[in-house]
Amino acid sequence: MRARPQYEQLEELQKTYADRGFTVIGFPSNQFLQELGSEEKIEEYCSTTWGVTFPMSARIRVNGKHADPIYQQLTTVPVEGGKSGRITWNFEKFVVSPQGRVTRFSPRTKPDAPEVVAAIEAALPA
Repeated sequence: MRARPQYEQLEELQKTYADRGFTVIGFPSNQFLQELGSEEKIEEYCSTTWGVTFPMSARIRVNGKHADPIYQQLTTVPVEGGKSGRITWNFEKFVVSPQGRVTRFSPRTKPDAPEVVAAIEAALPA
């Protein structure tokens, strides 16, 4: 059985929880030198290769003094069982509740991991 890529898992979360007010938002960044050359190419790759329908922002910086303001805030939250600070790699995940509570997960944590699903469930109305 092949491992499901994170884009595919994120899209499944989008489909599963959209009716309850949940939205996955992708924030492409080339600070790890893996992103395609333009926002259009990123969107095309994600939609045609992985069936992504969730919204994607413009490419942003996630680390450093020119980091996007949203990441300046998000990186103050510690990773589960760890420290706050820099984004370490692609696919670092944040679950933000309607009340503004943020839960952060490392890039190695899969989007469909039980702890991610639990954070989503806890943030959404029944």
